[in-house]
Amino acid sequence: MPGKNSKRKSRPFAGWVFLAVVAIGYGVTAIVDNDLAAAALAGWFGLLAKVLPVLALIFGLLFLAEAFLERAWIVRHLGRAAGPKGWALAVLCGVLSVGPIYAWYPLLGELSKKGMRSALAATFLYSRALKLPLLPLMAHYFGVAYTIFVSISFILFAVLNGLIMEALMGDRPSHRPEDVDQ
Repeated sequence: MPGKNSKRKSRPFAGWVFLAVVAIGYGVTAIVDNDLAAAALAGWFGLLAKVLPVLALIFGLLFLAEAFLERAWIVRHLGRAAGPKGWALAVLCGVLSVGPIYAWYPLLGELSKKGMRSALAATFLYSRALKLPLLPLMAHYFGVAYTIFVSISFILFAVLNGLIMEALMGDRPSHRPEDVDQ
C-alpha cells in the first residue's frame, strides 16, 4: 500500500504543528483570561494523571505481547481454531480491561498482525462495556435479576458483534492456522 505510507511521509511535522497550535491557543487564552487558562491546564493535568497509569499498563502489555507471545500461540488461542475458549478469553479480557478504549488499539493491532481473529478483537472491544466495579452499584439500584440479565446480554451481544464484524470484514488468510510460520 504505497498510498498509505506516502501520506505519512509527506507530513512529518504534523504532530509538532498541532502541538504548536495548541500551545499558542493556551497562550492566547492565558493573555485574554488567565483564570480560564489555569482551569484548562489544571483539567489537562488531571486527565493526564488518570491516563498515564493506563497507558503504562497498555505499553507494558504491548512489550510483553511482543516479547513472549508467538504467532503460533496467538493463532491457536485467538485465531480461527480457537473455538469457545478463544471467545471466552476475548470476553474475559474485555471485561477485565481498564482505561480508555483507544489505548487498547495498538495491542489489538499487534495481536491481529500475529493472527488474532478479527471477531475476537471486536468481541474484546464490545465486552469492555461490562464494568465489574459498577455491577454492585447496578444491583443496588436496579436489582440482582436485572444486573444478571444486562450482564448476560452484554456478553451475548459482544459475541454477536464479533461475528457480524467478521462477516463484514471477510475471512483473512493471515488468520488461518495453516498460514502460521512454524
